[in-house]
Amino acid sequence: MGLLEAFFYIIPGIFVVGGVLGLYKTLKRSSQISRTWRHGRTAEARCLRSYTRTSGGGGDTSVTTTLHHVYEFTTAEGRVVRFDEASGRSTVVEGDFVTVYYLPEHPEGATSRPPAQGSLAVGTGCSVAFFVVFIGFALAFIVGAHFAFSAADGFAP
Repeated sequence: MGLLEAFFYIIPGIFVVGGVLGLYKTLKRSSQISRTWRHGRTAEARCLRSYTRTSGGGGDTSVTTTLHHVYEFTTAEGRVVRFDEASGRSTVVEGDFVTVYYLPEHPEGATSRPPAQGSLAVGTGCSVAFFVVFIGFALAFIVGAHFAFSAADGFAP
């Protein structure tokens, strides 16, 4: 196996691993939020800070801005918990009080998103579809490269 051939296996392999990790992270967070809404407790939390995080913008790429909020609340057991949540509501500003949902065994995984199982399912489904297609293309590329290099080896003098 030459260096060029290894390149055509390693790079798509890295894409497959990245896609699987993204898929795992998406399903894990979606499951956590759903479980929190169904079996969790509620508490009143105060928005301590809101900020934006930007990414992209290099060359001709677009810039993506994500709104974050830092919330603090006290659990029913009296524990003070602070957490950062991305993609929050733009109407929440520093000092506002919101209802948060949390699991007693994992209050750091709280969310301020109001329960919306249908919306969560659609968003998760779209993310899963994206990752499955992404992984599928990477695997197809690996298989295509394998057949191309196998065919080329058959014609070598």
